[in-house]
Amino acid sequence: MNPSALDLSADIRPVEILCSDGVVLGGHLFRTGRHDPIGIAIVNAATGVLARYYHRYAGFLAAQGFDVLTYDYRGIGASRPARMRGCGYRWRHWGEFDFAAALRFARGEARGGPVVVVGHSIGGFLPGLAENAAGIDRLLTVGAQYAWWPDYVAHRRAGLFLKWHVAMPALTAAFGYFPGRRLGWLEDLPAGVAHEWSFRGPRFERSHPRGERRAVLARMAAVRSPILAVAVADDEFGTAPAIRRALHYYKGAERTAVMLRPADYGRESIGHFSLFHDSHAADFWGDSLRWLRDGANPWPDRVIARLV
Repeated sequence: MNPSALDLSADIRPVEILCSDGVVLGGHLFRTGRHDPIGIAIVNAATGVLARYYHRYAGFLAAQGFDVLTYDYRGIGASRPARMRGCGYRWRHWGEFDFAAALRFARGEARGGPVVVVGHSIGGFLPGLAENAAGIDRLLTVGAQYAWWPDYVAHRRAGLFLKWHVAMPALTAAFGYFPGRRLGWLEDLPAGVAHEWSFRGPRFERSHPRGERRAVLARMAAVRSPILAVAVADDEFGTAPAIRRALHYYKGAERTAVMLRPADYGRESIGHFSLFHDSHAADFWGDSLRWLRDGANPWPDRVIARLV
């Protein structure tokens, strides 16, 4: 691995991203030191995870020649409102407004090359909800799913159901928002986001009003960028059924799903989160670059589905 792989000396500046409904998001733009960037990458976080969790990965991509945009969804981190109770933010807004604004911002800041997206967990599903998602050139998803509980790994399903689909909505009702930080269960979440997670059904579009569902499906089907979807064998959320369920909505895209095993990287476990830890700089991060930069699947022997 290049010694500069973890160099965070790129030009990093805080940015504000204006959404079409007037909400302002906080984020950071990493400028590569190269005069001819490969392109610009947008990093979409998982639910309840601060954008800064991905900053080491963003720094890696910047060191390799990408400009990179990270940002917090409304209700999270740098985009948290003064008052969480009653803010009215929902999960769907993260795609329809927040990612759409991030994509417009990235296109405005691009200095040439493609616009690529790295989406972790819900961050890999949200792009399809944006009206301008057809402007994505390439998409890498990691554990991307939308929390339909029967897709959770079988041996943890009952416990995860009680935690996220019983305790979370009860606590949200009591506090007016989900107090995840004080529990050590990710970050605080707006009530609308928590409830959409808790009460998710097998079909995502049914969380939208009936009159909007056809348009939601059409937006997702309009995405034409190739998608490489990464699953990890010991991920309790992003199981193979969950990954396939999410990919089903991107009907217009060429979709490839791969299943990685911890042993592939000499690990006993990886789970849902650790691929973005800098301990993976020498393996997964470099592998992901081959897709983002070259469009080449670095795991051809780990393919579990191809959808066209």
